[in-house]
Amino acid sequence: MTQKQAALAHLKVLDLSRVLAGPWCTQMLADLGADVIKVERPGAGDDTRHWGPPFLKDEHGQDTDQAAYFTACNRNKRAITLDIAHPEGQAIIRQMALSSDILVENFKVGGLAHYGLDYASLKALNPRLIYCSVTGFGQTGPYAERAGYDLMIQAMSGMMSITGRPDDVQGGGPLRVGVALTDIFTGVYACSAILAAIEVRHRTGEGQHIDMALLDVGMAILANQAGGFLNTGKVPQRQGNSHPSLVPYQDFETQDGAMLLAVGNDGQFARFCDAVDSPDWAADARFATNTLRVKNRESLIPQMQILTRTRTTAQWVALLEDKAVPCGPINDIGQAFQDAQVQARGLVVKQALAPDAQAKTSIASIDSVASPLRLMDNPPVLHRAPPALGEHTNEVLASLGLDATAIENLRKAGVV
Repeated sequence: MTQKQAALAHLKVLDLSRVLAGPWCTQMLADLGADVIKVERPGAGDDTRHWGPPFLKDEHGQDTDQAAYFTACNRNKRAITLDIAHPEGQAIIRQMALSSDILVENFKVGGLAHYGLDYASLKALNPRLIYCSVTGFGQTGPYAERAGYDLMIQAMSGMMSITGRPDDVQGGGPLRVGVALTDIFTGVYACSAILAAIEVRHRTGEGQHIDMALLDVGMAILANQAGGFLNTGKVPQRQGNSHPSLVPYQDFETQDGAMLLAVGNDGQFARFCDAVDSPDWAADARFATNTLRVKNRESLIPQMQILTRTRTTAQWVALLEDKAVPCGPINDIGQAFQDAQVQARGLVVKQALAPDAQAKTSIASIDSVASPLRLMDNPPVLHRAPPALGEHTNEVLASLGLDATAIENLRKAGVV
């Protein structure tokens, strides 16, 4: 906990999103201090509450029915259950929208219009509302009404076509990235767009609708690979861990495993050559510049691979780290969390559950990865563990003016 006011402590967010892209966005806002209220289906909740294994462990080390997936993108939020298909549920959303700065949703295009909860309807109630819609393909275009998932977008965008080994080598073929990268980047882009809209609202007093599409983001994060194609017409191909524009920039076998060498310029390459007593490589006309090394990688890389097998990974890191030659181990996730730099940066945070949530789930605390947003004057906050289903329903409804009897009647009617 920080004693300084969080950067976004003045903002209220109504989170109607589920799974990953929307919740990743709202967790970023929550980490920066925004009051985020997550709305979930009564009895079921966010789909990712059930996406396991792995499941969280109880105090005896036994699996619970709470999937670990949910914890990755839902800390620092208050959670309520609400049936928005019910007229009384819709009325509660409208009341909450009146005092919200931001609404994030990832329903299918037109899905919330059936309930009178679309942007046009809520803008009429709160013109300052910033309403962010996250869909697979956007609000327009021939695919607008299609559902979209990260894996589908990785395939359609071309990301899988450049991930993995070439077809003609063992294990070759298209691969997905090991995490739902398009979802995560969509969440990050959505957060950026929301903060931009907040800045616009400072000038105009008006909110606006933000149209975020996984496909748009999937195409954008092709980055240099897209730039290469658009400006040359040459379609990038899979090439394993090597880089299309840099050499040497890939994994190399070592005496006890493998390492990653990431040489980004000619100076680094010259220092590498000096360190391994092979200055002739840097002087070789085939390898003197990065462009030449890219053209002649088939000659250089086999020679380097013979050399790298003569030392252990740790020996290579020790040799090169003070030469300003980027080199490191290829860790599994367990090894990564044991890394001295990861630990020094405090990248694991533990949050205790509230007593009621502990009683409901048999889980005492939840670990997650710390926010990387290191604002020196207004750092991220840790004020709530990922919530149990409906943990804050009574609290939030009471803040809207409903008494205990009214809340109990809503519960009996299945609205909450």
